[in-house]
Amino acid sequence: MEKFGYRFSFGPWNIHEGADPFGPTVRQPRSFEEKLVLYKELGFDAVQFHDDDAVPGIDDDSPAQIREKARLMRKMLEGQGLFAEFVAPRLWENPITVDGGYTSNDPKARQYALERSKRAIDIAQELGTNLIVLWLAREGTYMREAKDIVQATGWLLEAINAMLAYDPQIRIAIEPKPNEPMDLAFIPTMGHALALGFQTDDPARVGVLMESAHSILAGLDPSDEIGFSLAFKKLWSVHLNDQNGLKFDEDKSFGSVDLRRAFNQVRVLDENRFWEIGIVGLDVKALRTQPFELATKHLRNSLAVFLQLVTLVRSLDRQKIQQWITARDYEELDWYILSHLMGKA
Repeated sequence: MEKFGYRFSFGPWNIHEGADPFGPTVRQPRSFEEKLVLYKELGFDAVQFHDDDAVPGIDDDSPAQIREKARLMRKMLEGQGLFAEFVAPRLWENPITVDGGYTSNDPKARQYALERSKRAIDIAQELGTNLIVLWLAREGTYMREAKDIVQATGWLLEAINAMLAYDPQIRIAIEPKPNEPMDLAFIPTMGHALALGFQTDDPARVGVLMESAHSILAGLDPSDEIGFSLAFKKLWSVHLNDQNGLKFDEDKSFGSVDLRRAFNQVRVLDENRFWEIGIVGLDVKALRTQPFELATKHLRNSLAVFLQLVTLVRSLDRQKIQQWITARDYEELDWYILSHLMGKA
């Protein structure tokens, strides 16, 4: 499989049992070891980690125990020819963070979130990655009167600065999302994330991760969000997937809803040589209806779509495109792109 210099990742949560808010699991679970074996078989190179994917039961272990378990995980990865792309502290499942972690009104919750984040950094050090991803899941409100946005933003900035100070080697990529699980998030878009990063004590070490579905939920075009962050050299990772409208986060296979939207994401990434910058991460989930033995095809399909779209991007007739742009003949450009995607150009 020609990968054009790109490397690919996904998280162990992307092979799951199919539970949703309205129904239980429908597939048997796979052990973490079973999932690791599938990475190379499916054409992937790296693993995305939540902290407790790497060290289950993290809240019950001492810092020394956490580091030891993380070292064992690194050996498991190396045994499969894999590496860790990033580690993300999972702050949204502990009961103490029911109203947020870094931006909770409860100082004990804020302290828990910071200490848990430091343990995630410890894990990243042992796994051999310097990238920490912050998905700010519960950093927002169910009703705006419940929190002081100015104060909450200050707390968020303080937390990021504390993480940067804890380890001078780490980089932090903020992953924005406009809603879910909170009704309204404090950092809903790439612009918000970039603004926050530029205010930190070390802006050079704070960037962003763009997820397609999150951008769509914010009413934005993912390729624009990609390009905006690339303009500032701040796009350090992506979660490519697809989304059918403004509703819950669907994590559908990349390109399965809007192929042209997927094409433009690949186009902006490829035209800016993202293979030299970061890893192409997927965050996709199998349809609930998929049987156990078929519940990895969403990963296979998403990777194949990306690579096919790279081929289409690189086979564009750039001279013709520039002529239409110069003539302001955007209808002809539109027809050319559609024809190209249909294999007719």
